[in-house]
Amino acid sequence: MVNFTVNQIRAIMDKKANIRNMGAITHMDHAKSTLMDFLMCKVGIIASARSGETCFTNTRKDEQECCISKSMAISLFYKPSENNLNFIKQSRDGSGFLINLINSPGHVDFSSEVTAALRVTDSTLVMVDCVSGMCVQTETVLCQTVAKGIEPVLMMNKTDWALLELQQEPKELYKPFQHIVENINVIISTYGKGESGPMGNIIINPVLSTVGFRSDLHSWAFTLK
Repeated sequence: MVNFTVNQIRAIMDKKANIRNMGAITHMDHAKSTLMDFLMCKVGIIASARSGETCFTNTRKDEQECCISKSMAISLFYKPSENNLNFIKQSRDGSGFLINLINSPGHVDFSSEVTAALRVTDSTLVMVDCVSGMCVQTETVLCQTVAKGIEPVLMMNKTDWALLELQQEPKELYKPFQHIVENINVIISTYGKGESGPMGNIIINPVLSTVGFRSDLHSWAFTLK
C-alpha cells in the first residue's frame, strides 16, 4: 500500500528546501532498474514480493522486450526518522522530502538522454556492479556529472553475488570495493574543482555515508553511518 498521498506530494512542492532531484546513472546490467524497484517498494508503490522483478520504470513495450531502460522519472515522498534527520546538513523545512528520481539509460546508444537528465538533477546516484567494477559508460557519465557541478554518491550493487555465488572472503571483497572507490575519486579529482569549487570537497568515502552497499537478491542496503 502506498504510504503517502497526493495531498502530501502537493504540500511538499511548496517547500523548495525539501525537494531533491536525483538522477541514477550506471552502465547497463548493473542492476539500476532493480534498485528503482527497491526504492518504490520502500514507499509502498509496489509489493515487496515483486521488488526486483517488476522493473516498474520500464513502462514501454520495447523496454520490457529488450530489457533496456529509457529515461523515466518518478516522484517519491519520504519522511526520515529523527536519527536520520541528524545527518542532513542542508537547510530544510520540516521532516518530509519530495524526491524526484530519474532513472536514466545505461546503454551507450542513449547517452543523450543521460545528458538531458543531468541538467535537471541536484545529485546523482552512481551504481556500480561490485564484481564487474567500473565500466566505460559509468566513467563517461560520471565525468559529465562532475564537470556539470553535480555531486555524486556511490551505490555498490550485487554484493550478494560476490558473497554467495563467488564465495569471496572479506579480504578478497575489500580489494574491488577499494578499487571502485579510488577510480571514482580519481575522476572527481580530475574533473572537479576541488574544495574551492561550488560543491566543495565531494570525494566519496564510506565513512561519510557517501558510499552504500546493496544486495539485489535479498533487497537490503546499508551505509556506514
